[in-house]
Amino acid sequence: MQTVSSIKSKKMMLWIIIVSAILLILLIVRLAVIQFVDGNKLKQMAYEQQTLNRKITSKRGTIYDATGENILAQSSTVETVTVNSTNIPEDKKELVSKALSDILELDYEETLKKVQKRSSIETIAKKVEKDKTNELRQWMKDNNIESGINIDEDTKRYYPYSTLASQVIGFCGSDNQGLDGIEAKYDDILKGKSGQIEKLTDAKGGDMQQLEETYVAAEKGKDLVLTIDLTIQSIAEKYLENACIDNECTDGGNVIIMNPNNGDILAMATYPNYDLNNPYELENSENMDSSEKNKQLQAKWRNKAIADTYEPGSTFKLITSSAALEEGITTTDKEGEFNCGGGIEIAGVRIKCWRYYRPHGTQSLRQALMNSCNPVFIALGQRIGKDKYYDYLEKFGFFKKTGIDLPGEAKGIFLEKDKVGPVELATISFGQRFEVTPLQMVTAVSSIANGGEYIEPRVVKEIIDSETGEKQEVEVKKGDRVISEETANSVLSMMQSVVEDGTGRNAQVQGYLVGGKTGTSEDGVNTNKYVTSFMGVAPISDPQVVILVTLYNPTGEGGHQGGGVAAPVGGQILGEVLPYLELKQDKETEEEEKEEVEMAEIRNKTVKEAREILKELGLELEINNLTEEINENETYVKEQIPKPGIKITKETKVYIDI
Repeated sequence: MQTVSSIKSKKMMLWIIIVSAILLILLIVRLAVIQFVDGNKLKQMAYEQQTLNRKITSKRGTIYDATGENILAQSSTVETVTVNSTNIPEDKKELVSKALSDILELDYEETLKKVQKRSSIETIAKKVEKDKTNELRQWMKDNNIESGINIDEDTKRYYPYSTLASQVIGFCGSDNQGLDGIEAKYDDILKGKSGQIEKLTDAKGGDMQQLEETYVAAEKGKDLVLTIDLTIQSIAEKYLENACIDNECTDGGNVIIMNPNNGDILAMATYPNYDLNNPYELENSENMDSSEKNKQLQAKWRNKAIADTYEPGSTFKLITSSAALEEGITTTDKEGEFNCGGGIEIAGVRIKCWRYYRPHGTQSLRQALMNSCNPVFIALGQRIGKDKYYDYLEKFGFFKKTGIDLPGEAKGIFLEKDKVGPVELATISFGQRFEVTPLQMVTAVSSIANGGEYIEPRVVKEIIDSETGEKQEVEVKKGDRVISEETANSVLSMMQSVVEDGTGRNAQVQGYLVGGKTGTSEDGVNTNKYVTSFMGVAPISDPQVVILVTLYNPTGEGGHQGGGVAAPVGGQILGEVLPYLELKQDKETEEEEKEEVEMAEIRNKTVKEAREILKELGLELEINNLTEEINENETYVKEQIPKPGIKITKETKVYIDI
């Protein structure tokens, strides 16, 4: 008979066996997991623990202008200095720190902390020019420092033309990554593939001197060829800067030049621009907090041509004209089809013409576009109807982004169609109470210039593998037909009349037929700020260039009217761009040379006297700030544009303030 103690002992032994079996099973399972599941991971961890890796930055691809010859961005070879404190003897760490701080112009105390830090690799300095690293190499040789200081190849982004097309090209961060513009949009293509230097280490993390380093070379990124032409971009920036300064534009301006036949952006200029080699530089930033600095930097980097919206004003009458002609509800030259009585009443609201004090009277559509008469386009909008009108807005691309290959693009801001009443439709029809981007306007008018097809704008036309020479063309993307070729030609014909005899006269270019439309709008509601613009197409017989000049809040003596402020800028730019492109002059103007006259002094004279003087010179007078009928015998001229003494062609319009 078994005793109680014997039974207890057997039970305990059984439990020990069971527990041991469970532990053994768990151990086997764990070993299996380690070997078969986590094996590769643990191997990698062990390898990394025993290996010292130093990254070699890849060289970013070069960015060329449209010619493929002018370099807009390139990477030069510099070097990175790191230290492995384990390989630096304790009695030499202060000496090493002093040399590093002196040669590389660094703070000694901060450098000493890094040299004394117990880590395998500490970065001392990046993007160090070779004259500095060569000096460091010589010091190491003179002081028998054979290890502990590493000097590895690195790259630095350099922009030869500094500020040129800054908001388009963008810039790179300290780690060679693209942060804005093309540099950001095409970062994966430009950045290439990093290399590395590998070397086995001992248990303390020091180099094993008897073993050689393993070197994996970096792979250079691919090159880009832009649609931006260096010469055209330079011309646009020159005249834009002059215009913004001369007209005291408080919020800057932009110019876009596009080839309407393939969507190539030949120039995209923003003023003010910034130095791509010093993108974080700010004036008077000493007393700014980090939030204000960031706000200022973002504003400086912002590409207003694609990221900001504005009221297009009368340039939008080109869209209304296109829709009306396409729908067959009007023609270009039906005499007396419309009548301007100084305003028009819509749903109980009277909307004035800009020249309500001296109405335009009876007009054809062509004459209305030349005069920029609001009531005529309001009437057209009502005839078209909001449903059809919104269909055309969609066809012209205003409800979507253009798809340009740049970051940060915005799209138009319109009322939802079901919220649009007769008054809202009226204001839309002459370009107010909604917003679009400058690029959307250029793209829409390009649809008119190329015969009626929507085409997507682009800034990169070719990707090149510099190692193999392989070239990849960036696709030209065409959309649906927007209007018929017949309608497009009719609108172009009217645009020509605007420049020849209408509000766009100041955009005329000797030897070429130019079409255009001026625009003036308020920048927001009750802000007393204005946006003035000029939309141009040239040569009108075979359009190769669409240009939009946009000036934000001109406050100078020249006023804020598109015809007097923006149109001359468009003419100046086209006057240099068209010959540069070697475009054949129009036969109609080859022998036409308008007589030049010297602008007279008309300030402090009565309006009547000024008008008579200008008439004798073959010039026309336009009053900028007229708000009501005046007595021209008793009202005096305060300011004039152009200034006295300037040579101008006959039939030029002179703008005055009273």
